[in-house]
Amino acid sequence: MSTFLLPRHDGDHSSSAAAAASHDHGSGSTSTAPIHNMAVFHSSPATSLFTAAFTPQTDAQYAGTCIFLVVLAIIFRGLLALKGTLERRWLAQELARRYVVVEGGARGSGSLAESLANDPEARKANLVLSENGLEENVVVVERKGVGMNKTRPWRLSVDPVRALVDTVIAGVGYLLMIAVMSMNYGYLLAVLAGTFIGTLGVGRWILPTEH
Repeated sequence: MSTFLLPRHDGDHSSSAAAAASHDHGSGSTSTAPIHNMAVFHSSPATSLFTAAFTPQTDAQYAGTCIFLVVLAIIFRGLLALKGTLERRWLAQELARRYVVVEGGARGSGSLAESLANDPEARKANLVLSENGLEENVVVVERKGVGMNKTRPWRLSVDPVRALVDTVIAGVGYLLMIAVMSMNYGYLLAVLAGTFIGTLGVGRWILPTEH
């Protein structure tokens, strides 16, 4: 009996699978393969968190893990509030009033006074500065147009601290993201609960862009 080899087509997959299933059914043998779908939420307490060693084995350990995630989410919102507070403080220092000596010696005269008068972003006040019996005409300037979106000079006392805070925020945020990606109902609800509690407590200090 001769055997003909036929080319394999993609459309033959379904028929081959059906024939195999029919053969198994006719022979009385059944085989089941586990189907793993990582996009399905589950409520198994034995869900690893971050590492294999961090795997709850009892209901009490599972509850403790969820409480840990609640606290971690609260800390995350607290870090965002800390960053917002620091940014506002640094901006206030940047906008601090400074004495500017008016060139020419007379109040309201000189090129510096003219440039200040033409600057819509500067709030000005003409004053007289007196020290050791000497008086000098000055202009107190406070710039009101410098905001969060405008570039400020790099400062050693500010930018390294900002970078450190942002790094810690990113690290905690990634840990929370990993917890949610475990697709565990309890972990997801714990992160959401911590976010709610943290925002309820310190949300007013968080910058709008950080929400």
